[in-house]
Amino acid sequence: AITNTADSPLARASDYAIDILAGPERSVAATKTFINSAVAGLALMAHATGDDALLAALAQLPGHFRKAIACDWMSVLAETIEKQKSLFILGRGPSAAMANEAALKFKETCGMHAEAYSAAEVMHGPLALIGPDFPVLALAARDASEPSIAEAADGLAAKGAPVFVTSALAQRAVRLPHVATGHPLTDPLTLIVSFYMFVEAFARHRGLDPDTPRNLRKVTETV
Repeated sequence: AITNTADSPLARASDYAIDILAGPERSVAATKTFINSAVAGLALMAHATGDDALLAALAQLPGHFRKAIACDWMSVLAETIEKQKSLFILGRGPSAAMANEAALKFKETCGMHAEAYSAAEVMHGPLALIGPDFPVLALAARDASEPSIAEAADGLAAKGAPVFVTSALAQRAVRLPHVATGHPLTDPLTLIVSFYMFVEAFARHRGLDPDTPRNLRKVTETV
């Protein structure tokens, strides 16, 4: 089990429990537990497979996270996105998980519809929505999928959409500042950290409290 509460029912029911040590998670959006859970999962995988390169990359993450926190996306994204009602968020490979998380955070904290897509799929049916009034945020890590994400971002920008991408490979889309970690599995984590800083500021810009979204509770019950 991976848990933020060492004596939780989940931990007690498990043979092995990993405490992510995130401290009390008071925000409904639960950003720090998302990050710590992902890091714990990667660490577990690295130890199980003897992946020394991944373990070394994980050890360097605190410094990379500090740099990711300093990346300014607000001044680049806010003016364009605040005028619209919906947007796409793209990823591929591990960054697809970050795209899904980012789309959820737009809904939760900003009251704005966002839909995550794989960069490999968006050029099909979803393309019908693309135009000047439909922004796209493309999250590209430094991995094998980066060229295809940059290509998709440029393709959507060529069709008139305002597109923002975390890749220096893009030519038409607006490039966002991002932090490379030197490992394809930890790169997506710095992207979501930079996004979290943006989405918190954007929610407050819209007059919302990102820690207490409308209609949501911290704990839900499944019967």
